[in-house]
Amino acid sequence: MVYTKIDEIKDWLKLHLSEERYEHSIGTAECAQMLAVKFNLDKQKAYFTGLIHDCAKCLPKEESLKILESLDLVDGELCNSKTHHAPVGAYVAQREFGVNDSEILSAIRWHTLGNMNMTPFEKIIFLADKLECRTRPCEYCEPIWEALDAYGLDAALLVCYKNTIKSLVDRNLKICKLTIDIYNSLL
Repeated sequence: MVYTKIDEIKDWLKLHLSEERYEHSIGTAECAQMLAVKFNLDKQKAYFTGLIHDCAKCLPKEESLKILESLDLVDGELCNSKTHHAPVGAYVAQREFGVNDSEILSAIRWHTLGNMNMTPFEKIIFLADKLECRTRPCEYCEPIWEALDAYGLDAALLVCYKNTIKSLVDRNLKICKLTIDIYNSLL
């Protein structure tokens, strides 16, 4: 696996991400590693996945759209442009970094919307993206941490989905059907 190329990957990310997005990626990697230890998962794999999860976040829109056209997407996956970087990121991780681990690629692909029946590994990457402390405000993270510590991964996910749905409604933005389905299944 490419875990030995972390410094090269960090250099690539510094060139292709904004400074804030790079900091977020480092924070997500650190948080993912911590969650992996907490839930007895591979901490090296979690760090690596957290590090590259947003590798496509700052690609030009035209380039992202071209890649999206070549991917097999689920119904409604394109309803919010803020989530486009996730499936594109899985594509970039495979092409740019040689990632072929299906769980890493899936965790990157679903770190924004989530997916039905996520694996524990996919859940910790999803949560690390929301919980990292370098760029996320404490008042946003605290209720998620509380749910995670008290009741586990699914309870923390439920808090994330409640927050997301409230935010989308408040901003008059479309809600992907998958988001509603996942929320309902977590209830």
